[in-house]
Amino acid sequence: MTEANEAKDTKDAQGVTDTKDGKGSKASKASKVPRRTRGFRKDPHGSGDSGNSGESGAEASRESAQEAAPGTLPEAPGPDGEASGPGAAGSWDDGLIARRAAGKGATEDLADLEGLEGITSFEELDGPPGASAGGGGAHTPIGGAYNGPLRARLDALGELVGLSRTRVEGTVLAEAGRVLDEAAARRRLSAFHTVVAIAGATGSGKSTLFNALAEVPISETGLRRPTTSAPIACVWSDGAAGLLDRLAIPGRLRRRPLAGGDGDEELHGLVLVDLPDHDSAVVRHRDQVDRVLALVDAVIWVVDPEKYADAALHERYLRPLAGHAEITFVVLNQIDRLPGDAADQVLDDLRRLLDEDGMALGEHGEPGATVLAVSALTGQGVGELREMLGRFVRERDAAVLRITADVDAAAHKLRSAYVAEGRAGLGERSREQFTDRLAWAVGAVAAGEAAEREWRRNAGRACGTPWLRLWRWYERTRTPGGGAAPAAPVVVEDELTARQRVEQAVRTVVEEASAGLPEPWAHSVREAAVRGAEGLPEELDELAVTAGPPPGRPPRPAWWPAAVLAQAAMTLLQIYGALWLMGQIIGVLEPGLLPPVLVMLAGIVGGPFVEWACGAAARGPARRYGQDAERRLREAAAGCGRAKVLDPISAELMRYREVREQYVTVSRGGG
Repeated sequence: MTEANEAKDTKDAQGVTDTKDGKGSKASKASKVPRRTRGFRKDPHGSGDSGNSGESGAEASRESAQEAAPGTLPEAPGPDGEASGPGAAGSWDDGLIARRAAGKGATEDLADLEGLEGITSFEELDGPPGASAGGGGAHTPIGGAYNGPLRARLDALGELVGLSRTRVEGTVLAEAGRVLDEAAARRRLSAFHTVVAIAGATGSGKSTLFNALAEVPISETGLRRPTTSAPIACVWSDGAAGLLDRLAIPGRLRRRPLAGGDGDEELHGLVLVDLPDHDSAVVRHRDQVDRVLALVDAVIWVVDPEKYADAALHERYLRPLAGHAEITFVVLNQIDRLPGDAADQVLDDLRRLLDEDGMALGEHGEPGATVLAVSALTGQGVGELREMLGRFVRERDAAVLRITADVDAAAHKLRSAYVAEGRAGLGERSREQFTDRLAWAVGAVAAGEAAEREWRRNAGRACGTPWLRLWRWYERTRTPGGGAAPAAPVVVEDELTARQRVEQAVRTVVEEASAGLPEPWAHSVREAAVRGAEGLPEELDELAVTAGPPPGRPPRPAWWPAAVLAQAAMTLLQIYGALWLMGQIIGVLEPGLLPPVLVMLAGIVGGPFVEWACGAAARGPARRYGQDAERRLREAAAGCGRAKVLDPISAELMRYREVREQYVTVSRGGG
């Protein structure tokens, strides 16, 4: 809007004010608490001059002060029109002097100044944080934290984003981060004000409705398209400068409605923003609409009988914002163009379309979107809309509802990244199977069997008959290169086969651990396992040497000396019987065949019997010795696999459970 248009609008608005009040004297102004200048004007936080001069404002304030406190002298204004003197409790650079009643404290004086310009935040009022700031009701102070479930959900969302930054892609977390930033930014601004945007298509009459609600021709209307090229704000009370700065609305586009009257009080705390057309041919206009819609507390969608079913409106805005139904007003404008009961029919069809979009309708006392038919041109239904907006603003929970809906939408978008299809985790059975596969890969079972055979072979060498050992030595000498005793076989898996078994074991445990996990966390589990498995086959090969049976012969039990002595006795009996028999043959000894034969036979039978008894007695210790060797190697392999593969997987699963709990808190109540 040009400066000429602004001057013209200012003049017209002042004329409307004089016509409506029927009086223009100072006495009529002084009869009320001085809230603001008459007529509409630019916001004091923006650029431009106010509707009345500072001199006339100061004069009206002095007259008001004399009327409010008869018999007392008014305080002299300072150079900028502010109160000074011993009774001054504060100063405001607005050119007005507050009415001060005798006997009132500083807090009560400030409570009387509910509409004074220049108070840019509630923190300037000397009172408790929950004190009324013009509406009389308690509210969340500026800069205060959110309370109740919303605070818990925002904290959980922050934890969720922090724990997921290195696991989930930034594009997935972008919306959650934006919601956290906007919630923090909105919390630092006025909780007394409610920012409502009026959005609509070309020719829907949203600017006309904007002017009807303000009761002043603020926004330009006409047949030229697009008419509104930039957002225009109308503020019904002070302290909204920060909110308008957040919306990037310059001071020249900030306006004030008519001062005084029931309508003014009804919408106290409202910040109404007229947006450009969402279907404008100018891309910059559509970008401005999208930007502001993401920041406001509520939206009034203005549709007309021709475009209320426009696919661009429903698919681009209403359907994605279906979860924001409680802060959505859908206004069917231009019903004066519809004959008979056609307006009701179009309104019913509009409700049907909203229901198909998934937007709940606030009917029969249920929370949801408000659907209303109006005619901004004739004023039909505008009063009802003003009344609804007034109740909506006085509740002062629009910002909380908006942020709650944003958290619900963010939780819905994050669902696929945090909700598992089944029971995710790594069970005890999977751990045992992984350990068994590593044990096979490292050759623990074969090493145990080899150790058992070696123990029994050693027992056979110690307890066997000399003739059997001599025969075995003879057999070895007949074998080429077999003169030396064969070394104990070293059970070593083929390198390629062992590596493949290790890789197969890792792949299997990863598949079992990541089964049902959302893709970001399944990928994180796989990466952790692959990183840990690097160098695992080489370490298992080293364990096969260091954790296997010690070199040398296995230890002997305590009964082995007795077994060796018994075997030696059996051998001596054989030799003694043979010598006795030979002495009888050559005639040295008296003949008697039976005694030497019995002695020799006892030695011959006793030797194998002692060997068999020693083998039977050694079977148990040999088995335990092999089992100990297998257990040591299995435990070493399990410890290595646990440290390099299972522990990283468990850490990732634990982190997923943590973020899953946070997501449950975030999505609680979000459906």
